Amino acid sequence: MKYVFVINPRAGAEDNKEQIRAAVSRLEEKADCELYTTRGVGDATRFVRWYCEEHPGEAVRFIACGGDGTVNEVFNGAVGQENVSVACYPCGSGNDFVKAFGGAERFLDIEALVKAPTRKLDLLKVGDRYANNVVNFGFDTTVAITINKERAKTGHGNKNAYTKGVVTALIKSMKNKCFVTADGELLNPDGKALLCTLANGQYVGGSFRCAPRAETDDGMMEVCLIKPISRLRFVQILGTYTEGKHIDDPKMADIVVYRPAKKVEVDAPEGFAYSLDGEIIYENRFTVEIVPAALDLAVPEKY
Repeated sequence: MKYVFVINPRAGAEDNKEQIRAAVSRLEEKADCELYTTRGVGDATRFVRWYCEEHPGEAVRFIACGGDGTVNEVFNGAVGQENVSVACYPCGSGNDFVKAFGGAERFLDIEALVKAPTRKLDLLKVGDRYANNVVNFGFDTTVAITINKERAKTGHGNKNAYTKGVVTALIKSMKNKCFVTADGELLNPDGKALLCTLANGQYVGGSFRCAPRAETDDGMMEVCLIKPISRLRFVQILGTYTEGKHIDDPKMADIVVYRPAKKVEVDAPEGFAYSLDGEIIYENRFTVEIVPAALDLAVPEKY
């Protein structure tokens, strides 16, 4: 088997390329390893597809070295390819996806990643794009848009950008217009929501356990819709939501709609935006479907 490390040099606080290179040089399988450094947004997907075209039928494991965006790009490139498995070396700032498997520490031993067995991974499909973690919209997306604007100015995200994003969302995004239909059932007849998360993983935004019942291989997505609330109540329930206790808390039963689904349709006004594993996409009508067992994901057994 070949092992291809796809490295995003801009992920996290520092360039991890040399650290990864040193770890690879110590592997028994080093002769079968290759390192590729991405050159910009979308390059990881293009590279993975190109590699598979150039090496048809070759058994290969692509290891995404970066944050959630890098993971998403590598996985999108690997979907539908033969004899391909994927893995993660999480060195980004949020690393939300791997939290569904116990957290980043489980994936930071490169020798273990190379030797790890695979399990099936579901994906969320929106048009011709796939999400391995979440598709979400409303309050969270407004925060993400603001952070992206700050990142474009400074070249990196930071706590100040996140704070600015939350303040912006508290002003502009407490009552978002959209209709959400899950497996044929309209979840919000009034056409409004504070936020909605369609989840394959459990975490979003670095620390928010939005979908505590999500499993990455059960053939279902978890739908969590929070109805519009006052800013005061938002502050009061934020801790409960962060900890993933919102679906069982009777004090939140009047504002939380939570259920599994295979297909979700969203109808919103022009200019509506959603986030696909952190990437902002402007589209006012879209459908999200679960694709069972779409990829073979390598997960170390011990850590």
